[in-house]
Amino acid sequence: MITYGFSKKVDMPFDEAIDKVTTKLKKEGFGILSRIDVREKLKQKLGIDFMDYVILGACNPAMAHQAILAEENIGLMLPCNVIVYEKDSETIISIIKPSAAMSMIDNESLKGVALKVETKLEKAFHSL
Repeated sequence: MITYGFSKKVDMPFDEAIDKVTTKLKKEGFGILSRIDVREKLKQKLGIDFMDYVILGACNPAMAHQAILAEENIGLMLPCNVIVYEKDSETIISIIKPSAAMSMIDNESLKGVALKVETKLEKAFHSL
């Protein structure tokens, strides 16, 4: 078990898992700003065959605004990453814990925002 994120196996195909997590995040106010298909990029850039692995950059605009107001350089840590991948014929979804990601930054206001974001991400995660 990872300590810096929420992670679980889901009983659904890879593409369905991406759609489902995207829908659940949207219900919590998150949009997907970026989608990186790691399998495709590794094949394209290195000629490597790799498992299905997608990184989604999720953002809740109101929370991002609060975070930037609390710590201008926090953009280095945004957006919140969500990964969906297949391993041994199983689909796994993992979502970053903002409290863990932001723990290296000494800013009490930011910690409060991180916990609010984490609550929303955790709600989306547990609804999968």
